[in-house]
Amino acid sequence: MPDSIEDYRNLIEQPWGKMFYDMIFRQLDLSKDKKLKILDYGAGFCVTARYYAESHNVTAYEPNPEMFEKRVEGDYKLITTQNDFKILEEHSFDVVICHNVLEYVSSPTEILNELIKYLKPNGILSIVKHNLKGRILAQAIYSDDPAGALSLLKSQSDNGNNLFGKRGTYDNEMLLRFAESNGLVCKDIFGIRTFFAVSANFEIKYTEEWYKGMLELEMQTCDIDEYKNVSFFHHLIFKK
Repeated sequence: MPDSIEDYRNLIEQPWGKMFYDMIFRQLDLSKDKKLKILDYGAGFCVTARYYAESHNVTAYEPNPEMFEKRVEGDYKLITTQNDFKILEEHSFDVVICHNVLEYVSSPTEILNELIKYLKPNGILSIVKHNLKGRILAQAIYSDDPAGALSLLKSQSDNGNNLFGKRGTYDNEMLLRFAESNGLVCKDIFGIRTFFAVSANFEIKYTEEWYKGMLELEMQTCDIDEYKNVSFFHHLIFKK
């Protein structure tokens, strides 16, 4: 994990940062034929918001002032009010995006309950979350830290501190139970980052040949269970 917001901002400009977003955009696969209303909750540097704002009406919600200052520019509406859902009360959205956010809140289901209030019937909820098995793999191979990997394996919990506070652990089953009890159907579960960040050979990652080949490999395997199970992130897509 980067040591500062500045480091994190630089990371998303690197090939392995760009590939994370390229995979999400392909997996979500939103049509450009119809202009959609999209809420990006916890928008970070607004990379996702900028991408979708090229074809849709996007509202980006990001209360972190440091990330707000370093955001990428785009034709989206930006909300920075800290944890104030009232500002959204008169809005409804075709798509709600919540990527790598729920790990850092005290009650993920409380946030989810609020978000689905603003999701239209037949709307899409996109959630990206850390996957503990993938973190164990990365700790052992990328970080060369078998002791750290064993600790994660034994505890089955990843509650380390980072830039955004204490990162909690929750599994896919929690989301699936929540979805079922709230009338949402899980349409897809994809893996993100099974291969592309495991190697520490950074030099090759700046070549076009590597990027194209690795992105194709990730996309070909992201919905195959054996690879998805050990990916660093999971992308769950629900329909209301």
